[in-house]
Amino acid sequence: MEHAVEHPGHLQARFAALREALAEEIVGQPALVDRLLVALLADGHLLVEGAPGLAKTSAIRALASRLDADFARLQFTPDLLPADLTGTEIWRPQDGRFEFQAGPIFHPLLLADEINRAPAKVQSALLEAMGERQVTVGRETYRLPDPFLVMATQNPIEQEGTFPLPEAQLDRFLMHVRVGYPDAGAEARILQLARDRALARLDARPEAVERMPLEALFAARRAVLALHMAPAVETYLVELVLASRDAARYDAALAARIAWGASPRGSIALERCARAVAWLAGRDFVTPDDVRAVAPDVLRHRILPSYEATAEGWDGERLVTALLDRVPLP
Repeated sequence: MEHAVEHPGHLQARFAALREALAEEIVGQPALVDRLLVALLADGHLLVEGAPGLAKTSAIRALASRLDADFARLQFTPDLLPADLTGTEIWRPQDGRFEFQAGPIFHPLLLADEINRAPAKVQSALLEAMGERQVTVGRETYRLPDPFLVMATQNPIEQEGTFPLPEAQLDRFLMHVRVGYPDAGAEARILQLARDRALARLDARPEAVERMPLEALFAARRAVLALHMAPAVETYLVELVLASRDAARYDAALAARIAWGASPRGSIALERCARAVAWLAGRDFVTPDDVRAVAPDVLRHRILPSYEATAEGWDGERLVTALLDRVPLP
């Protein structure tokens, strides 16, 4: 059975079926579904920005229901404490010792809802967990499960009572995904799906869902890392990131609009995501188009516009688009 799971064609068929199942449940958000799978394969975290009601919570919950892994949701609020996220030590008088009670961060899939509403101490605890895959409580350090995927959400509408995420924490996110409203056809399918779910609850008809074993996920990650990337494609990928730090070689005016370029972590994320996109497409090699497809989501939160550029309406996404236009394809 293990040999069947590890066969590349079988693995790609598994993930194609998973993508199709998620797309049927998360109607009108194909980009979010794709990026969830890319993050899962690239072993990274997602920051999802969108208005309320766009199926952000439903998306990761649906993924958890189809993966052999637990899911937890934590609503971030200004009064949240680090212990609410990581857990705490409880004194057991009958045993004369402290016992650690794990918090929601110890679930393989964690939804951090409205992450920018949490104060700095909570952000710091989450930063350690995302970057080091561990949590420190008191004098003890606890390893987090594998897989471990954080999907954090931000509401772009309400900024009152929020704490902007530090650049260091933004860099920990593999991708920053923006989701918009569905079109008319998708909206109609959402209405039908909501009616079907309401009827299923009234009739007490639990849905039978096949769960993907974690061995298949780990085998898929190995297959993604084994994909062929030609030296020319790798050079193009690196040049995109380098151009974010020194765009003067292509456009002096653009260079003046960039205050800070992407870090080497951005290069790593771009390569891993491009590989995952190529693998999900059923190919065994990476193309420049794979790099370009994920570049906006990977780099928009890693390239900071200058003060003057911000005043002119430039943001990270517009800067990435400009870089893609100027760096020549191999």
